[in-house]
Parts: sequence; structure tokens; C-alpha cells
Amino acid sequence: MGWLLMLLYNAFCMLLFRVFKIPVTKWTLSTAILGGFFVIGTLLALMDYNHPYSTVSREYFQTTPIIPAVKGRVISVDVEPNTPLKAGDVLFKIDPVPFQNKVDSLTAQLKSLKIDLDRAIELLEKKVGSQRDVDVLTASVDDITAKLGDANYDLEQTVLKASTDGHVSQLFVHPGLYVVATPLRPAMVFIHSGSSVFTAWFNQNTLMRLKPGSKAEIAFDGIPGVIFSGEVIKFVPVLAEGELQATGNLYGMGSNVKAGRIPVMIKITDPRFSDYADAMPGGAYAQTAIYSEHGSQVVFLRQILLRMSSWLNYLFPSRG
Repeated sequence: MGWLLMLLYNAFCMLLFRVFKIPVTKWTLSTAILGGFFVIGTLLALMDYNHPYSTVSREYFQTTPIIPAVKGRVISVDVEPNTPLKAGDVLFKIDPVPFQNKVDSLTAQLKSLKIDLDRAIELLEKKVGSQRDVDVLTASVDDITAKLGDANYDLEQTVLKASTDGHVSQLFVHPGLYVVATPLRPAMVFIHSGSSVFTAWFNQNTLMRLKPGSKAEIAFDGIPGVIFSGEVIKFVPVLAEGELQATGNLYGMGSNVKAGRIPVMIKITDPRFSDYADAMPGGAYAQTAIYSEHGSQVVFLRQILLRMSSWLNYLFPSRG
């Protein structure tokens, strides 16, 4: 932003000296130079504090690693990458044969134990059996019933389904792949629909100007020349740099004392954004300006500079 102001001031000086024919002397030249430092410095100070600007902005989205509850070999994949899914749609299936065999085995054992339990109860009623035999068989029936419930649960887990609306990106699961129930090796990553949140990271010296409801403008790197309006929702009240966890080590003055940026959540209210939303990838970078109620005299200048910076994305992307 500073160099854009310098270019504007240089253009203004060229207009004065070339068009209005102001003589170039040591007094006029020194006045122009010193005046530039004073004017640009004042404008930058007013804008940076009252109308903060951030180049570290992006759209974040929530994902869930899909980890199967059972291990086995994949027999079918029922999704296509980057295709919208509804809650309950099948993602992929694991070979159910071993789990079905276990269910059948436990079902047969339970059936046999129930027959033996009925006989034991009948013998007890005829005074030729013992209560202990009934109790042992009852416990065995309860145990097998519980194990059968677990087996049926494992059998159901061979079909993995989407828990919410969303889609799967970068699909690498294929039939024949052996998947395991460990968080270290998720089978795929599920991206939830409607979970996107736009967050801009601002310096801490602007904290007093980051108020919920303040107007904001966003310029995405991938949409040059277009400015979207929005408003501040809130800023996250804690920073990762201040986090402490119970460990066996004492904390020293290391990375914990480095100044971190404040994450500010912004809602894009511009109705035009829906026309571009499908074309913008999740995690897209942007530039953001927030306009507070203070220093309204220089709001127009911040708006001009943001638009100039957005136009420059046609030729010079902010992040190569």
C-alpha cells in the first residue's frame, strides 16, 4: 500500500511541475520531498490504524478424515471426486464376508444356547435340574448376545457413508486397497458443505478497531478487479502463540513470545459472490480491508488503494 501512495504522490508532483509549470528550485523540490514524507506518513498512520488492511486472508473450510471402524479390503468405491454428496450416501465398501461369517457363527451359538437354556429351565421346573445350570446358560446367552451386537455393528461399518452433505476431493481409494482402523492412515478426506468461513489476519495494534459489525471489503487474488463487501463477525479471542499444555518441560522465552496476528472472521454479504463461489477453490487467498467509524476522512483512500491492488492481480499476483 505504501508504494501505491508514493506512485500517486509522484503523479501529483509531476502534474504540478509539468502541467502547472511550477519552477523546479531547491525550495520547491525540497518542499515536495518533505511534504511527501509528511503526507504519506500521516495517511498511512491514519489508514493502518483506523482502517486496517491484511494481505493474509483466505477462505477456510472444515474437513473430516474418513477412518474406517474396521479393517479389510475395499470391494467398491461409490463416489466420484469433487461430486456433491448427500448425508447417508455411500462412500466405499469393505469386504463384508469375514464379518458376516462372524455374525452367522455367533447367531448359531446363540440359537444353540437358547435351546439349552430352555431345556435347563424345563429340567429345573421338574426338579431334576439345578439353578446353577440355568444361571450359567443365562450368562452365556447374555454374553453371546452382546458379542453378536458387536459383530452386527462391525458388519454395518463395512459400508462407509457420508455423515453430512459435502464432497470428497483427491480420491485415492480404489478396489483392492486394504484399509485399517487407525487415525494415522485415513482412507480419504471428506469436505463438509456450508462449512467455509472467511478469515483475515490482522496485526495486533489494530485490535481496538476490530469491532463486530464493521464493514469490510475483500479482493480475491483469483478474481482481479472485483471487490466484495462484507462485515466483521468476530475475532477469535485466543492466539495459538499463547497456548500452554502440561508437559515435562519448563517454558522459556522462545516461540511463545512472538507476536501473532489476530484472526478475524468475516461474512461476505455481497450477493455477487454467489456467481463466483463455484469457481473459487477452498482456501483461496484474498486481501481484506476493514472500515471502522474512526478516521472516515481517509476511507476513500483505503478503498482506492484496495481496488488498485486488486487490478494489479491481472498482471502481478500478490502471491506467486
